[in-house]
Amino acid sequence: MSCQDECCQNKFCGEIDFTMTPVAEIYGSNSFSNALMKERLPKNIYKEILAVQNGEKELTLEDAEVVAAVMRDWAISKGASHYTHWFHPLTGLTAEKHDSFISPTGDGRVIMEFSGKELIKGEPDASSFPSGGLRATFEARGYTAWDVTSPAFLKQDRTGTTLCIPTAFISYYGQALDKKVPLLKSIDTLNKQAVRVLRALGNETVKRVYTTVGPEQEYFLVDKKFYDQRPDLMLTGRTVFGVLPAKGQELEDHYFGALKERVADFMRELNYELWKVGIPAKTQHNEVAPNQFEIAPVYANTTAAVDGNQMVMETIRSVARRHGMEGLLHEKPFAGVNGSGKHNNWSLSTDDGVNLFEPGENPESNARFLLFAAAVVEAVDRYALLLRSSVATAGNDHRLGANEAPPAIVSIFFGGPLTEILDNIAEGKASSKSATGAKIQLGVTSLPNLPKDVSDRNRTSPFAFTGNKFEFRMVGSSQSIATPNTYLNVAVAQVLSEFADKLESLHGSAASNKNEAIQNIIKESYSKHRRVVFNGNGYSEEWVHEAERRGLPNVKNAVDALSVLTRSETIALFENHKVFTKEESESRCHIYLEKYSKQINIEAGVMIEMARRSIFPAVTAYAASLARDAASLAAIGASSSSQEKRAKKIAELAGELYEDAAKLETVLTDAQSAALGAGEVFAQAKVYFEKVKPAMEILRSKGDALERLVAKDAWPFPGFEDLLFKL
Repeated sequence: MSCQDECCQNKFCGEIDFTMTPVAEIYGSNSFSNALMKERLPKNIYKEILAVQNGEKELTLEDAEVVAAVMRDWAISKGASHYTHWFHPLTGLTAEKHDSFISPTGDGRVIMEFSGKELIKGEPDASSFPSGGLRATFEARGYTAWDVTSPAFLKQDRTGTTLCIPTAFISYYGQALDKKVPLLKSIDTLNKQAVRVLRALGNETVKRVYTTVGPEQEYFLVDKKFYDQRPDLMLTGRTVFGVLPAKGQELEDHYFGALKERVADFMRELNYELWKVGIPAKTQHNEVAPNQFEIAPVYANTTAAVDGNQMVMETIRSVARRHGMEGLLHEKPFAGVNGSGKHNNWSLSTDDGVNLFEPGENPESNARFLLFAAAVVEAVDRYALLLRSSVATAGNDHRLGANEAPPAIVSIFFGGPLTEILDNIAEGKASSKSATGAKIQLGVTSLPNLPKDVSDRNRTSPFAFTGNKFEFRMVGSSQSIATPNTYLNVAVAQVLSEFADKLESLHGSAASNKNEAIQNIIKESYSKHRRVVFNGNGYSEEWVHEAERRGLPNVKNAVDALSVLTRSETIALFENHKVFTKEESESRCHIYLEKYSKQINIEAGVMIEMARRSIFPAVTAYAASLARDAASLAAIGASSSSQEKRAKKIAELAGELYEDAAKLETVLTDAQSAALGAGEVFAQAKVYFEKVKPAMEILRSKGDALERLVAKDAWPFPGFEDLLFKL
């Protein structure tokens, strides 16, 4: 039903029937977009803001005052009473401190104010956010600065409406305390190097190269009443005990299946909530595992895409709760079925609308395409460990390498036709076949015409070329995409800078020499780094051996993966491109390793509590009831052997469960003591990985074995059948 009550106008209302309002009217209605600024700002101010967004000018306080006044009036007209500088601390989540627009007048009244200074800069307390040693506890001052490249938006819920201003977060001394600052710096350095290459290729008109991203988001939905009965889901995001029912995902009947009505209703509201803030949610469907789903937006500039994905995750959770469900974003909530990832579709585009990864119609555009493609190949090969570290989390360790997600070995998929073309260039062959069978000339002064669809798709590849973009498939579902894109941008920028140096050295040369140089750069680069190209089954054991033969790293756990961040070559790379200082690189390694240890520590603690306080009492009581049943049957001369055997087996397993919980507690205590005394986060995380996790797996095996033996109504928690099949 549609809510027509006047009290609901410009306020959140759970009873609104979104189908009664055209999407075109809703889309972007809560976004302070460029279209809205063009409509409401004076023309000269709007042009200044565009110049600031393009990196051509710095924002002045005078311009900010005008924008702030318009933004305030717009937000208040939509029901907002507060504003917040919305930022991305190193927790991986978002943060916000709300301030009201009110300003007392001295006569008992207030006026609604919002200044340019308040728009540009905020000052949240920086002492309680992760800093990896950059800040002492008593050093509280931190600043948020408006990110003009991502639109402000209104967040609405039953408590009211808040103006959210995307910002960057830095310390008193200018150190980055968030994920946005290094992302913005990486975008700038990639732009600089890409423009250098394009200039050297003869493009004198391009002003800026943008990174664009389209992140696909996977998630699970479970009924809230079952979720609330699972302490492991509530406290860790995943089930630390649990066995699959007789049916899992083996029939492959859930993927792209018809949506259940309850899920479709949730998705409808999710879409409208995202559309209101200008997030272009496009695709939705059932994923492979039961009660697993995916949503994907249209591409956006990287900063807007990063902010948008954080809002997607937050909105999934909030809308799910309105529908009596809980959204699970953990990479592996349930053992035995597919986990969730976040496919990061990444590309490069110029300010005049050219996608640099789009195969062209002529030798000139194809030379550009192949040069940039070769740069990505080299970057992924040289900086494979860095890219692996960008997706290194405790949650993702459960997913990477399983038959559902890319392996921990970083490789690139190009498909047969494009790989053949690049191989021929590397080997100096004069001709090849296109995908249609037509001969392609590979002369000195020209490069081949390429078909538009130069490859199939490969879902087992960690880094797949899919037509006009690269799909980085290793990113975990709960992660911010800021870090993977930051590292990817810097890696590619470094290779492009070296390509630009070579091309610029030919300044003034004849065109034929330049074309020959382009082909030589592609040949040299691809010849050295084509080992990272693999078009086969990334899930196969054969690929593991082949990758080892090629010398590709296979880092299977997050702890070892994160260690690359403190290597001298990594620090030098980031310093060279002015993305991280040495201290900032080291601080991030410290934070991510510490978070890994804390996550395992929480999971282990939850396991011990569940085993001791819930599972052990429940199963021993059930075993005792079986023993009583056996005695009753024996008293009337009936066979009681099955009850006796089952009771005995359960009692034995219960004893082992109790002992294994004690062993886990001992190992956990040792790990906590080591954490207190070692002072070196890598060694601490190693203890959690090498000692605590194996003890958790042993304890889980006993708990899961007991669940298979105990009657469903005697088991203390909702099982996977309830969680995965009831919505």
